[in-house]
Amino acid sequence: MFRTVIICMSDKGAKGEREDLSTKIIEKIALENGYKIIKKILIPDEFELIKETLKNICDNNEADLILTTGGTGFSKRDVTPEATLEVIDKVIPGIPEAIRAYSMTITKRAMLSRAAAGIRKNTLIINMPGSPKAVEESLSFIIDSLTHGLEILVGTSSECARK
Repeated sequence: MFRTVIICMSDKGAKGEREDLSTKIIEKIALENGYKIIKKILIPDEFELIKETLKNICDNNEADLILTTGGTGFSKRDVTPEATLEVIDKVIPGIPEAIRAYSMTITKRAMLSRAAAGIRKNTLIINMPGSPKAVEESLSFIIDSLTHGLEILVGTSSECARK
């Protein structure tokens, strides 16, 4: 059971002006796939706050996986990928590439995503879309492969070769 933290970056959500539906969807999919939700966090789109939140969770070994939602678009306030890239030790480009490729079969707007993914210490961080529909499609698409990657990361599996 992988320890998972969900972080929503939303100025309006943090002010109570918008309901955070994406976190609920992430939580549902994660629980259905045997992941344990450690905590859910809702913060504004503030670069330093995002960085510090990610670093604290990783550096204190609170989670195996952090799934963020929001802050990956073109708005001047969308800084989640930049904050993520600043704190990770290893970039994992294949995850956001796979999400974008799959999402392009649904909508051409998927090319506008700036999401990133990577590892800090023993924690995988993945930026998910902010849209509830897009986050459901994206996470449902990658969840099976994520499980294998996390098994490798936490040391419960060492084999990547197909049998």
